[in-house]
Amino acid sequence: MCPEQTPIVSCRGLEKNYRQGTIDVPALQGVDLDIMPGDFATLAGPSGSGKTTLLNMIGGLDLPSAGSVVLDGETLENLNKSQLAQLRLDKIGFVFQAYNLIPVLSAVENIEFVLRLAGTPASERHQRAMESLHEVGLDGLENRRPSHLSGGQQQRVAVARALIGRPAIVLADEPTANLDSKTAQELIDLMAQLNVERGITFLMGTHDARVIARSRRHIEMTDGRITADEIRGS
Repeated sequence: MCPEQTPIVSCRGLEKNYRQGTIDVPALQGVDLDIMPGDFATLAGPSGSGKTTLLNMIGGLDLPSAGSVVLDGETLENLNKSQLAQLRLDKIGFVFQAYNLIPVLSAVENIEFVLRLAGTPASERHQRAMESLHEVGLDGLENRRPSHLSGGQQQRVAVARALIGRPAIVLADEPTANLDSKTAQELIDLMAQLNVERGITFLMGTHDARVIARSRRHIEMTDGRITADEIRGS
């Protein structure tokens, strides 16, 4: 990380409480975190440590009980629902454990969907989606629906969809959890390649030791707090 860089994500004093019966259960407790341009970072910790909650806060999918999240210059808690939706569309790529593809759309249509929401002209949408499919190694599979793709192929479509809008950051929550060992390794290699060659910033919540081993920054969480933040090289 270079000192003159501006963080893509800046979290300060982040807290999140969930109501269970008559008590508030803390999920995040005073989290301070900066994610810098070009980071290839993993976020790990035991179940209940708060990593998914933190990813949801950064992605604008949920709002903190206290503290602030600034993403690419936008303070998330100052935005209404419509503005948050637009920010997610413009600046964040999501990769989920369960792929979250639209079953009735083909691979290329799933990728184009993000650009359709953004109002991109049809010809440009298709060209960019086909280029993204090529980038993730799915040439020739553009017309297959998710049910006719393997788990690894579906996750590659999800990665292509996450990148198609040229986001400031890609947030991935357990991206290899549903994949076999060989397919998981191929996905890790792909994301690492995109990070190096295109400078795409990744923050990945994961239990997978292989993903953690490839990261250049590793963040550990316990009981809603960051307990370690290790930079492993540039």
